[in-house]
Amino acid sequence: MTDSRAFLLDDADIPALQHSVARIAASGYSETAVRDRLGLKDLCDLQMRAAPLYRGERLAERRPLDTAIDLFLLQGTIGAAELDRLIDKEDVGFLERSGVLRIESTGEASANVSLYPAGNQLIFSDHTWPQLSKAGSSAVPFGQVMFVGADSRWLARATVRSPVSSALDLCTGSGVQALLAATHCRRVAAVDINSRAVRCTRFNAKALGCSNLEVFEGDLYEPVGKEKFDLITANPPFVPSPVNSIGFRDGGRTGEDVQRRIVAGLSDHLAQGGMAQMVTEIGERDTVPLADRVREWLGSAPIDIHVLRLRIHSAEAYAIGHANGDTPGEFLESVDAWADNLRLQGFTRIVSVLLAFQWSDPLCGPPWNRVDEAYPPNRDAGKEIEAAFAAERLTRDPGLKEKLKLGRVNRTGPVILQEGRVLGGTVPLSCKATLSGQAIPVEYQLNPIERGLLDAIDNPVYVPTLLKIARQINVSESSLQAGLASLLRERLIGLQES
Repeated sequence: MTDSRAFLLDDADIPALQHSVARIAASGYSETAVRDRLGLKDLCDLQMRAAPLYRGERLAERRPLDTAIDLFLLQGTIGAAELDRLIDKEDVGFLERSGVLRIESTGEASANVSLYPAGNQLIFSDHTWPQLSKAGSSAVPFGQVMFVGADSRWLARATVRSPVSSALDLCTGSGVQALLAATHCRRVAAVDINSRAVRCTRFNAKALGCSNLEVFEGDLYEPVGKEKFDLITANPPFVPSPVNSIGFRDGGRTGEDVQRRIVAGLSDHLAQGGMAQMVTEIGERDTVPLADRVREWLGSAPIDIHVLRLRIHSAEAYAIGHANGDTPGEFLESVDAWADNLRLQGFTRIVSVLLAFQWSDPLCGPPWNRVDEAYPPNRDAGKEIEAAFAAERLTRDPGLKEKLKLGRVNRTGPVILQEGRVLGGTVPLSCKATLSGQAIPVEYQLNPIERGLLDAIDNPVYVPTLLKIARQINVSESSLQAGLASLLRERLIGLQES
């Protein structure tokens, strides 16, 4: 059960809160350290049902870092002696009074809320639900604050971190995106319709000493009126749900009730030159490309869309993953309800996506949609998002042909090739290329001309030189330029203008 006292704070207690967080951070409690201590490649891989294994195999030494992980991430119970080594005694009373900790008569302590390492911040929020069985915790309260999970981390890593004047975080939840934005934005507004989430974000802002963040309770853009922002982020409710039982999760039967309105409002609230970014899931129909659906939500706004498809879930697996029930019969009934809803919407799969939006450059033609198949970001990737927009606009520049004729090209870094051929058959060689070292690895299918060009561009080379080689092997100038444009778009090569 959620503690109604959690996230309530008197100004007089702010020093104790900040001191407690500093002590926990001093134990080494950070995203990287927790990941390594639990033996994970990425903290997104954390499995709460494996908590007993982590506790027994990875946290057995019971150092202060182990204690912090057990108490604030794995929802465990620690003894009085361990608590004393982690948190100063004078702060324990405050943490109990504020609903962060629960102290038993034996002196044992457990946490009513979790403290999630995210980027370079520590963020309080409600527990990851439903993962561990505790008395009174079998169901997720509708007003639960979203925990800091994979979605939150993907958006945090993909967000462009250029210094800007203003940022807006919608469906802010714990405030994780707003608090990260506050490190590089002069002013940040965070909005949530859930009063508990508003309290949680304000609590986190005070814990981190953040003075340039303003938190509003309200419905999406309503509290900020007509104000425009240089950066807009959102991790909205998106699950196509037949039950509407969890506020931070369920986005109506289509999953689009909230995310559609966020996208539709970008034309009124995104400043020229700004960036809007959202992590979400979208139901996909075989008849309508996903990017076209998002374009419809924008209306006639001349905004470019970059879609990174991160994970694909079949409708059947999605229904099973979201169904619940205390008995086999109840569980199967729930599976049927979820599957029937997805079938009614025409969704054959659900796609996890990172969406990025910017106002179009009229010199580069009409607004475009770009769709890439990618892996989730494993570290900061904002510059890669910016580079993708720049590469797309370069290839749409009407003057690109002339720039190619006078310039030289070079590989942007090591390229990983995956080549395959069906032995004994007539299927031609296929080749996929990935630029090495990227935070968001993207695979591109290369045609034979593009594959040959990558070989020829072993060192920086002038395009006229490539043209001479192309003529010798009967490749036309137009085919060469198309191949170079494709490689530029995929950021496998760069262009240096003379």
